[in-house]
Amino acid sequence: MSRTPLWTSARTARALKNSAEPARSSASPPKGGDAFSYRVAGAAAGIINGLFGGGGGIALLTLLTGRGKLDEKKAFATCVATILPLCAVSAAAYFLRGGFPIAHALPYLAGGLLGGLLGGKLFREVPNLWLRRIFALFLLYGAYRYLT
Repeated sequence: MSRTPLWTSARTARALKNSAEPARSSASPPKGGDAFSYRVAGAAAGIINGLFGGGGGIALLTLLTGRGKLDEKKAFATCVATILPLCAVSAAAYFLRGGFPIAHALPYLAGGLLGGLLGGKLFREVPNLWLRRIFALFLLYGAYRYLT
């Protein structure tokens, strides 16, 4: 018997209990004209990551949930999978140009890895509505910090 999180509605809990398989997205990989817009969004994500050291996933998330018709959780996971190599490329570019202070980054690495594991475990349990709210608050906080 699986446990249902407390914040799940009774209707959602019944639907989860009665479904034989997890819901799957009907979205398929992009083809034709869509492939071009995905490449443009990928380029935008890479430019944003390169300029600011992160944040490129926001450009992808909008496209994946809108035009790509992925559900939000798959879109978030796809963004993480896409952004990982983009971050590696950005880090390599910073390193090759001498602007990568590894000594300053190391103290954050252990906490970041632990936080990533914890966030990955919580990801399936948190409803989409709360993911959107938490993400929006995070963006607002970041915007406030940058503007003040």
